[in-house]
Amino acid sequence: MQTSISDKTGDGVKIGLECHVQLTKLKTKLFCGCSADYRDREPNTSVCPVCLGLPGTLPVPNRKAFDFAMMISKALNCDIARLSSFYRKNYTYVDLPKNYQISQYEAADGSRTLARNGYLTLKVNGENKRVGIWRIQLEEDPGRNVFKGSITTSPETLVDYNRSGVALCEIVTAPDINSPREARLFAQKLRSIVEHLGVTDGGLQGSMRFDANISVGGGKSVEIKNITSFKAVQKALSFEISRQKSLRNRGAQVNRETRHYDELRKITVSLRTKETEEDYRYFRDPDLMPIRIGEDAIDAIAGEMQELPDARAERFATQYGLPEYDSGVLTSSKVLADFFEECVELHENPKKVANWLMTELLGYLNEKGLEIEDLKTTPGHIAALLKLIDDKTISGKIAKRVMREMLETGARPDEIVRARGLTKIADREELAGVVESVFEEFPDSVSDAVKDPKAANYLVGQVMRKTMGRADPEKTNKLVRERLEQVGAR
Repeated sequence: MQTSISDKTGDGVKIGLECHVQLTKLKTKLFCGCSADYRDREPNTSVCPVCLGLPGTLPVPNRKAFDFAMMISKALNCDIARLSSFYRKNYTYVDLPKNYQISQYEAADGSRTLARNGYLTLKVNGENKRVGIWRIQLEEDPGRNVFKGSITTSPETLVDYNRSGVALCEIVTAPDINSPREARLFAQKLRSIVEHLGVTDGGLQGSMRFDANISVGGGKSVEIKNITSFKAVQKALSFEISRQKSLRNRGAQVNRETRHYDELRKITVSLRTKETEEDYRYFRDPDLMPIRIGEDAIDAIAGEMQELPDARAERFATQYGLPEYDSGVLTSSKVLADFFEECVELHENPKKVANWLMTELLGYLNEKGLEIEDLKTTPGHIAALLKLIDDKTISGKIAKRVMREMLETGARPDEIVRARGLTKIADREELAGVVESVFEEFPDSVSDAVKDPKAANYLVGQVMRKTMGRADPEKTNKLVRERLEQVGAR
């Protein structure tokens, strides 16, 4: 869960995020009956006259989308508007078939977005930090541009409208975030919340996207569009802070503009001057009536909500006796939290399970850039591996090797141990033979160990090396010290 990326802070860094969450658990799009599952389909096959914006079509709101968006609003401590309206956000872009996007808007006539005035609490450097939520709104997703390479190097742009009309919940924060690391923490916690609510699968791959507005030292705000991973959020903002500081140090002006983060070159590039609200020429959509939400509907939604990450972390601490840090890491993803609880059902030592998941499993996933869903390993495999350690069939060192192969292949740990001949060597005579060979090979180290008992650890390590970690550590230690006493008595 840690990152080696530097955390650019200071100089009055202010960051606000616009988080777009696809409501992928819906069966249909926001205003039509097309399937919301657009992934892995042939381009431009999950479309209809409504989501293509053909003349004469009428949109019909998806009621379940409002339920999901209200859940998110409640989870983020927002006030839900009793009356909200849809507006047309007008702009021209190749992935927008109607040349406008149906969204929500806060207008002078009293129109409201679905929710506003909320907050999300982060744990930053051991302290609680509250990030304000300005507003939450429902809107339709545009289509998807497909590039060969990156947006800045592709010789052509292909357009797939399968995504057009998929329901998006947009969460707009106040500029309360003060570093790229905080922005990443916010994005990760939001992902965990929407996963726990069951409104999206949370896997980035387009289902969560982020726009970031950032200013340094009170200067003009720059927008970075369509960031699609947590690492990219942190890297893009770190680069942008360095870029703006460099401009200021040279006496150059920071322009108010929209930029794109090029993940291949690890830089932000200018796309256009940043639009204002007036540029979008918002007006109320004449085809959609205002939405009224009663108190009973809000109460019903609150009753349907699942356990949220903070509450689950508290339960992990009390039910399983885990430290606060462990509980926070394990609930940072619903899939990880579920995986942990399934492991605990099969192995009675929660702390041991937590340690192996947090170090070996998460370490492997971070190294390979994978998610738990990508693995063939099951909670049963993890529990079986820990039992092999408990039974002293294998050592902890060997278990790490087995875990690695298990994660890569999906094989059961006992099968790996048997196939690789990795069972622990506990036979005294066999171990004594290895100890004797080590003493013969390293006579100087033996002399050092006779004089200084701490030096015996080197000899123990050589036994472990010769046996490829299979020697029983306790018995090996005991045999080495017994042999040293014999040598010293001569």
